[in-house]
Amino acid sequence: MLDTVPIGVLAALVGLAGGLVLGLAARLGDFCTLGALEAAVYGRDQTRMRLWGIVLAVAILATQAGAMVGVIDLSATFYHALQWNVLGSIVGGLVFGYGMALAGNCGFGALVRFGGGDMRSLVVVVVMGIFGFIALSGPLAPLRVMLFPQPDAIGPHGIVHDLGRLGLPPVLVIAAIAAGFLVWALSHAGLRQKPGMIAWGVAAGLAVAWSFLGTSWLAAESLGQVTVEGPSFTAPVGRTLIFLMTSTAGGITFSVGSVVGVMAGALIGSMIRGMFRWEACEDPRELGRQVGGAALMGIGGVVAMGCSVGQGVTGFATLAWSGPVTLIAIACGALVGLSRLIAGFQPE
Repeated sequence: MLDTVPIGVLAALVGLAGGLVLGLAARLGDFCTLGALEAAVYGRDQTRMRLWGIVLAVAILATQAGAMVGVIDLSATFYHALQWNVLGSIVGGLVFGYGMALAGNCGFGALVRFGGGDMRSLVVVVVMGIFGFIALSGPLAPLRVMLFPQPDAIGPHGIVHDLGRLGLPPVLVIAAIAAGFLVWALSHAGLRQKPGMIAWGVAAGLAVAWSFLGTSWLAAESLGQVTVEGPSFTAPVGRTLIFLMTSTAGGITFSVGSVVGVMAGALIGSMIRGMFRWEACEDPRELGRQVGGAALMGIGGVVAMGCSVGQGVTGFATLAWSGPVTLIAIACGALVGLSRLIAGFQPE
């Protein structure tokens, strides 16, 4: 197949399949970062939040099992190939989370909503992708590199490796973390009563492992032409925009397939649930807030080297320290942003 189909197309197909499942999980299983936070804090309903426990447990178990049997090369992912910048994870996560609250969705959520007919989310996606590349390789790149350098790692690192220094077996560490998430998730009666939601949480976790598996195989077969990666929706959105504008020059990658897959999955899921409808922004102030939030997400996501999915699920699945730290920072930034928005809507 490698002789007849371009390697970039195969990588895009891997991303397309994983993204399709994630888009369906968002629409049919209510898998959403900001929605889970809002429901838990302001709606007093932790069901969507506990779903994250299912997603993380499955993603961690499947990804780490693949790494142990040698079919997933986690050392080739940037989560482990680059030295972890603690400050970048915290600052980038806080900025991304605050922007997520202003925009009303993270990059993944915006793609999902756009797939359901929300034209406002198209603005969020485009602005986030542009500002992500402004920080990644544009005018803000030198400042980002100076403040948050990302040098190559000087040796193995991560949760499993670092705890291994204390004498804890890797299998025990992986099992304990995954079991903890499963117990936390399934101890909630509301989630246990929704087997369909649980099933989509499992599917979302497997989609992350599938992405690592597919790109690891392609990276080995192509001698490194394909990067080992999983779903993420900050810089990949910008790469997709570049591909759409310059496709004749090549550039189709896993990222392009993943982004398109999420929108396609969201569209299918919206049709199944009868939720597809065209929406647009009626208030210029709302659009301005969303544009500002999207810009913050683009910059924050690049500084943190990932978004709520890219670090919060994908990075976490590799058991890199950046995963949980960035996820916590994003949640904190989002809660601050939400509190500011709610305070702004209260009558004086």
